[in-house]
Amino acid sequence: MLQNYRTIKEDYQHEIEIKKSRFICFLKRIESEEEAKSFIQQLKKEHWKANHNCSAFVLGDRNEIQRSSDDGEPSGTAGVPMLEVLKKNELINVCAVVTRYFGGTKLGAGGLIRAYSGSVAQAVAAVGIVEGRLQQEVFVRMDYPNWGKMENFITTENLAFKDTQFTDQVVVTCMVDEDQLDTFEAQVTDLLNGQASFTTGEVAYHEQLIQEG
Repeated sequence: MLQNYRTIKEDYQHEIEIKKSRFICFLKRIESEEEAKSFIQQLKKEHWKANHNCSAFVLGDRNEIQRSSDDGEPSGTAGVPMLEVLKKNELINVCAVVTRYFGGTKLGAGGLIRAYSGSVAQAVAAVGIVEGRLQQEVFVRMDYPNWGKMENFITTENLAFKDTQFTDQVVVTCMVDEDQLDTFEAQVTDLLNGQASFTTGEVAYHEQLIQEG
């Protein structure tokens, strides 16, 4: 399994206009090639009046599957430039479709490349990028007087945490990189003078925003 990956924060739609042509970029998180193809076909049906519905997607832990389509635009002016934007941002499991409604003015090959790549680049920048890290769920149990110290520690160390429960004691659920587990427990033990107990939960991916939209 990957220790970390980058992808878009969520599904998104972004539109730009160039010389009266509308370029609508749709971004979607995908888990399979079938899902990507279904998404592309769905948009082609919805925008059947559009001149082109160009597409690109990357799939797999190391982008083992890469596909692109110019959908009638001159070869190499749409799908590949779109694909390059996804790869440049080191994204995985993302499908991009750019729907073009022709505005009457031809853009030329260079103009098309800039339009299609720019449409995807702007959409990615607008939606934001998250990094998913494979982390260990750790439940830290402490008495109420220690919660303030722990809360400050979480903030200053920029730790990922999922939940805080307040019952007879405080139990905070932190997400810690597996190779940092011993260090984390030692730091918290020292911080709270040994007045904390630890139990571990599942190992799972936890996503954090690394590039805001």
